Amino acid sequence: MKITDLLKKDTIILDLQSTSKAEVIEELVAKLDAAGRLVSREGYKEAILKRESQSTTGIGEGIAIPHAKTSAVKTPAIAFGRAVNGIDYESLDGQPARLFFMIAASDGANNAHLETLSRLSMLLMDEKFREVLLKAGSIDEVMTAIDVKENEGQEKEEVVDKNNEDLILAVTACPTGIAHTYMAADSLKAKAKEMNVNLKVETNGSSGIKGKLTEEEIERAIAIIVAADKQVEMDRFKGKHVIQVPVAQGIRRPQELIEQALKQEAPIYKVVSSSSSRKETTADSTERRGFYKHLMNGVSNMLPFVVAGGILIAISFIFGIHAADPKSPTYNPMAAVLKTIGSKYVFSLMVPVLAGFIAMSIADRPGFVAGMVGGFMASLGGAGFLGGLIAGFLGGYIVVGLKKVLSRLPQSLDGIKPVLLYPLLGVLLTSLIMMYIIINPVKALNDGLTGWLKGLGTTNLLLLGLILGGMMSIDMGGPINKAALTFGIAMINAGDFAPHAAIMAGGMVAPLGIALATTLFRNKFTAQEREAGKTSYIMGLSFITEGAIPFAAADPARVIPACVIGSAIAGALTMLFKIGLPAPHGGVFVIPIVIGNPFLYALAILSGSIVTALIVGFLKPIKIENDIESEKAA
Repeated sequence: MKITDLLKKDTIILDLQSTSKAEVIEELVAKLDAAGRLVSREGYKEAILKRESQSTTGIGEGIAIPHAKTSAVKTPAIAFGRAVNGIDYESLDGQPARLFFMIAASDGANNAHLETLSRLSMLLMDEKFREVLLKAGSIDEVMTAIDVKENEGQEKEEVVDKNNEDLILAVTACPTGIAHTYMAADSLKAKAKEMNVNLKVETNGSSGIKGKLTEEEIERAIAIIVAADKQVEMDRFKGKHVIQVPVAQGIRRPQELIEQALKQEAPIYKVVSSSSSRKETTADSTERRGFYKHLMNGVSNMLPFVVAGGILIAISFIFGIHAADPKSPTYNPMAAVLKTIGSKYVFSLMVPVLAGFIAMSIADRPGFVAGMVGGFMASLGGAGFLGGLIAGFLGGYIVVGLKKVLSRLPQSLDGIKPVLLYPLLGVLLTSLIMMYIIINPVKALNDGLTGWLKGLGTTNLLLLGLILGGMMSIDMGGPINKAALTFGIAMINAGDFAPHAAIMAGGMVAPLGIALATTLFRNKFTAQEREAGKTSYIMGLSFITEGAIPFAAADPARVIPACVIGSAIAGALTMLFKIGLPAPHGGVFVIPIVIGNPFLYALAILSGSIVTALIVGFLKPIKIENDIESEKAA
């Protein structure tokens, strides 16, 4: 099957009208739908957006490949869109995307379809091919260019040079297994060939494992690169230097990864088997990445519930802080409805969803039900977020253990394992442990922590606000940031609104402070950075701390300390002003419903932002001379 069997003239847009990422997705989805390739336009768009929430499909070099495999697709297809002037697609290299290939794979897509879709992503790694597509004057020229490129020859099976001692192996995998998996593989292979390095890649795609690494190759290898956003078989790499990175790094940083492998700088991967068949890796970055990966899978899937429930509760407070209470003279039926939906229904699902998706990350779908039930028990039993975290990891690893134990059963029973044995035994064991061992101690710990926070004096509260605010800007969306955010949400759930007020203030300061610096100290930033500063204003006001990441990555020694100091000051001031925030998200839009003085809360955020801007402005050197004058002249 050829690429042009899936990409047809009626799914090509040579001149996209979109001006943003969201509009590009909408325009291409509409094109596929109009061409009759979709069962459900909204269902497919939802699947595309879910994939984007895991990591951007704007891979850089002017390419974006939004893709999804879902039952909302009627016929496997490709839509192509072109924007010669480029559109901001949140690409990994920060540059506008100009070529957009939207891949639609159906749940029942056969291997021929999947291999064809994967082949497209590999062809796009060729710079000359991309230039041909950009210069094509008609749809027919696009189709011809793709046919010509595809006919140049199919990829040959990799042959390992047995005479070369420095063998490097790699494994690539992404959640969908259609685009990033193969682009990372192709990027690594191309760079290895350029560097004259002996490298073999195993791809874990939708059509199965290709180029599977043999025991002999693993034994010979000096290091293994695992560029994956989903679980791959790791036990086989015991005793080897293993580099673990997201699949996007395989596309963007192949040379760095190969050089690191050649120097054998990566930690040794160790697996220690115990009587319970559980695995413990060394206390190095390999384990930490695994733990963080599972945790973030739970947190990212929980956040929509946090936002939806939090905003509903926030709106209810507009009618009055006690407007949802029937006993209050300010009672309003609409406020009561909004708060009931937000707190009783949406918020009650947060902990189960957190636990379910942590378990799913560990043990795939069979682990989901065990984690979900364990999380629900933690929520009902008062064990809160900590109980949910424990339930997620407990349920996931119990199912992993069951898979090993039940692997000895006859092969004829394989069909009922994922639908009967794993869910049944996983739920039973997880529930028993949660019920009799976990819930009561964790509930006591939560109650004690809540009581301790409520009993803190002014000095201690200032210190707590200082710490929580600063944590939000240390890694800007990373594990430290998420730890503070999760703590704040847990305190809201426990009825203490002060910590999260400090957390949201601290999270808003970093992008706002940087944006303010680009305005006040224009000669310290490039024209591109000043333009990005405008976006940072919006992201900061919306409580998206990640808006400061591009600036922190470019100049971490100056920017990160400045952001941490400003955020810490904002957090401490919110505690000093005795501000409480009942909404877990919303940024500037929920300031009117804070408990306390909204103007003082805004003052705390503004003060921290000004401090960050001044520190950045004084520390950064002048980058552009006479830039303002040249702009005026233009």
